[in-house]
Amino acid sequence: MTDKPSPSSADLAARMLAAYHRGDIAAVLALGEPIATLDDVDETALLLLGAAQQSSQRLHEAMATFRRLVQRKPAAAEYWNNLAVVARQLGDADAAEDALRRAVALAPQEAQIHYNLGLLYAEQQRWMQAREALLDAVALVPAFIDARLQAAHACYACGDHRGEQEMLQGAADWPPQPAEQALLLATMLSAQGEQATAFRVIEQAVLPADESARIMRWRIAALRASMHERSNQLDLAEAELARVPLHEVDAALSQSPALATAAWQAHAAVAAQRADTEHAASLYRRMLELSDGPDTRATAAFGLAGVMNKQGRHKEAWLAAQTAHAAQWDIASALAPELTVEGSQPLAMAGQRVSHVEFDRWTTLHAPRNADSPVFVVGFPRSGTTLLEQMLDAHPDFRSMDERDFVYELIHRMQAAGQSYPQDLGRLAQDEAEQLRSLYLDMSRRVVPDLGQRRLVDKNPLNMLCLPMIARLFPEARIVMCLRHPCDVLLSCYMLPFRAPPFMVLCSSLKRLAEGYVQAFEQWYHHVEVFAPRVLEWRYESVVSRFDEHVARLGQFLEIADAAPMASFAEHARAKGYISTPSYAQVTQGIHARAVNRWHAYREHFEPVLPILRPMLERLGYEA
Repeated sequence: MTDKPSPSSADLAARMLAAYHRGDIAAVLALGEPIATLDDVDETALLLLGAAQQSSQRLHEAMATFRRLVQRKPAAAEYWNNLAVVARQLGDADAAEDALRRAVALAPQEAQIHYNLGLLYAEQQRWMQAREALLDAVALVPAFIDARLQAAHACYACGDHRGEQEMLQGAADWPPQPAEQALLLATMLSAQGEQATAFRVIEQAVLPADESARIMRWRIAALRASMHERSNQLDLAEAELARVPLHEVDAALSQSPALATAAWQAHAAVAAQRADTEHAASLYRRMLELSDGPDTRATAAFGLAGVMNKQGRHKEAWLAAQTAHAAQWDIASALAPELTVEGSQPLAMAGQRVSHVEFDRWTTLHAPRNADSPVFVVGFPRSGTTLLEQMLDAHPDFRSMDERDFVYELIHRMQAAGQSYPQDLGRLAQDEAEQLRSLYLDMSRRVVPDLGQRRLVDKNPLNMLCLPMIARLFPEARIVMCLRHPCDVLLSCYMLPFRAPPFMVLCSSLKRLAEGYVQAFEQWYHHVEVFAPRVLEWRYESVVSRFDEHVARLGQFLEIADAAPMASFAEHARAKGYISTPSYAQVTQGIHARAVNRWHAYREHFEPVLPILRPMLERLGYEA
């Protein structure tokens, strides 16, 4: 091999480059193939030949050409990246990963290489690795929109809500996306409550130029239907579904399983809301039969469990829920294997406590008065927090912001600054506390820019585990603790999907749920004794049976002159549209007793965990 190519080789490379720029791929191939195996071929000529072979879908030949390049110049990250792209196209994931890892080591500053590695991991559903690689790409080039979109998807798959939101900041200003990416982006924005932006994204989607555009239009209509159903706009959802008739979906099944999954799910959700449970069940069963991964299987099985429960077919409902949890266990095992080992603690925050002695050492800080503090609505998930939130939001003096993890973000910021939580809360200086409060209010105002003079309602059930932070920053705040029979709470949690891996694990069995429930309330009552916060216990069963009385009691607690508007919460929820929690449909139906003692139909499954729950049942005043 010669170190310097001959003039004829350099001339050949120049001719190939000119042909490549003209888009004359056939000429590039004709010029390059006769000299492909020669030792003194110009590297540029080999690179152009490989690109032309790849463009012509002659992938095995392109693979061989790029292998020659990395052998000749193993320190060139670009060549390893090219080799990886072709290997990925050929389905050789191991070769692609090896090449990309070499490229990253050689050029760690190249965002495109990190991006390609992230895409490879995403294709394999290795979401934690995909998230890391894609976040690295964004860190290098923050304006890399494709990387931000795919990083947001990886965060979404990992249950990293904070990371997903950060990656999607400014998405409303992104240029129109190709249809596949637009569907993904709109799905994530919709789940964050950004409905208007989500609809605009799919309106502007760039459709493919070939026959697949027809199927893509159906997929877009199915997503629009799901978004309308999720906002309780059933007439609009049905209008969209009229564009996606099921017989057309069935005919296109071999072409697009993704269409079938989206269409069946949308049709099933609307049918369930319309009380057409037989039709909904048949569609969820079809989804289960077709499911190609644990996400689809879990979605279908949870949907089927809900429909079977509505029909009173409790054994089938329980079996469907078990199928769903088995699928979610597979997801959690891949994303957070440490949570699936025996003795793990999914609710890690439940172990954080401040003692009486530690609280006694807290320095005194100036803090907002009650009228200038948020109202915190807390409780174990599925205890009626969404119902109460909508009641408060229906009152003109209050404004809720749906479910946000802003208090957890404050804890994260403390820890990122090198402070321990909750140990260092007592040592916060006045300016540090003010910074945390300002951060909290800034995040809140981005969600509710029209807050004005209304009081903020922060409804996040598991803020009950963050009482030390609330007590430090907003010691005068009113807190409403939502209570419901623990067995009804656990059953509801077991029958519904959660995206965060810790909650997937926590809800995977009644035993884990019962243990987590007791741990959460033991910590809560410990901190109530330590901090003596202003708390109203809001008991679901009592509210159902004596609604007006409890509305008046809530008004007195919050010092509201006229609590009457809260009684119109169902109408308010219907008008509001998107509600992020699983009870988005129930809160539009008004007060009813159907959810009281629902666990009795599943009592045989609860008998083994009643001993775990009994001390808390007695403390809360419930009977087993």
